[in-house]
Amino acid sequence: MSVTTRFAPAPTGLLHVGNIRTALHNWMLARQAGGRFLLRIDDTDAARSEERFVAALREDLAWLGLDWDGEERQSARLALYDAAFDRLRAAGRVYPCYETAQELDLRRKVLLGRGLPPIYDRAALALSDAERAAKEAEGMAPHWRFLLDRAAPIAWTDGIRGAQQFDPAQLSDPVIRRADGSWLYMLPSALDDIAMGVTDVLRGEDHVSNTATQLQMFTALGAEPPRFAHEALLVGKEGKLSKRLGSLSGAALREAGIEPEAVAALLARLGTALPVEPIAAREALVATFDLASFGRAPAHFDEDELARLNAAILHQLDFERVADRLPEGMGRAAWEAIRPNLAKVSEAADWWQVVTGPIEAPVLADEDRAYVAEAVRLLAWGPDPWHGLTEALKAATGRKGKALFRPLRLALTGRESGPDMAALLPLIGEAEARARLERAATT
Repeated sequence: MSVTTRFAPAPTGLLHVGNIRTALHNWMLARQAGGRFLLRIDDTDAARSEERFVAALREDLAWLGLDWDGEERQSARLALYDAAFDRLRAAGRVYPCYETAQELDLRRKVLLGRGLPPIYDRAALALSDAERAAKEAEGMAPHWRFLLDRAAPIAWTDGIRGAQQFDPAQLSDPVIRRADGSWLYMLPSALDDIAMGVTDVLRGEDHVSNTATQLQMFTALGAEPPRFAHEALLVGKEGKLSKRLGSLSGAALREAGIEPEAVAALLARLGTALPVEPIAAREALVATFDLASFGRAPAHFDEDELARLNAAILHQLDFERVADRLPEGMGRAAWEAIRPNLAKVSEAADWWQVVTGPIEAPVLADEDRAYVAEAVRLLAWGPDPWHGLTEALKAATGRKGKALFRPLRLALTGRESGPDMAALLPLIGEAEARARLERAATT
């Protein structure tokens, strides 16, 4: 069977790293199998869905390199849902309910107070046709529930959690449609999975009970359900991630200078038995993706770990990957020289300023000024001017180690530390290097 996965965000906020992790894993599962990865915009909640969030999530996925093979919007599929609803209603698998939200909340509180699970009591099923008609004559529009079959346990083998079993008698019949006719998540999602040919659903463990009820929906609709796998949730320093944590959105990560390769390298393996490593090549991550490696404990997202990984990834990136974000005039040689000292691409501008100047001449001790003056005299430009200069100075002055290198670096860059001077000095150039040494010797 060809593998088809989907990512189905609701456009009610920005994607955070928890959502991004789900999208990444579904993309990897599909790509590893040579299958299809689909994007579905779950925008049935018209009051909360916004086009700016649709645009933002597309931008996030594109930035991460998670290309999708097809896209659907639930708001364009309402006729499909209506037709399925009518079939289920005719089959007796959906039924109208008239309780208000306040009434349902009171019933739940009473059951919890008695130490009982807050399961809907199916009171609406006991209403006669006349009673229903009377309620609707009073202006009470019903909401609709899917009638669970309680004859046998609901069981499946989860791709991560293993054998799962639910007693349907311990589940409430889920509300699938509101009184205003709008849809909740459960039925449209199952219908779309059928229509889109989804074979594998990989999502958070907070959906496990939803899967139990949706399995019965697939059966009621006469369809083979997809394979399900539920991964442990991603948690941050303050607990479960949510769309309210804007600092962890894709847009915020881009703004902070985080590379998409770093995000992928971290999230691909977070919560698995595989080590998190600075792997920039996406195909290497895909090749090692394995649901069997996923653990059951919550996966902890650490922004400091992402920052460290980002620096390690950055040190691998080729010039072409970053060229459009580098200062004007900064070429391949400069990138390769400066790259090992960067945590973010944006820091390249600071080091390019060191190369192009001007820099502030350092104030050196008297003996170091004399030493730098000797460097001016011995400077001879060649294929490797730095090593030529330091070897000549070592022979002439007897200096070595920090005493040999530090005054030269200060004079040439104004910094105590930085990129390899053997790579940096040719970028500065002979004339500018000589001028900087002369200023440092006389300041």
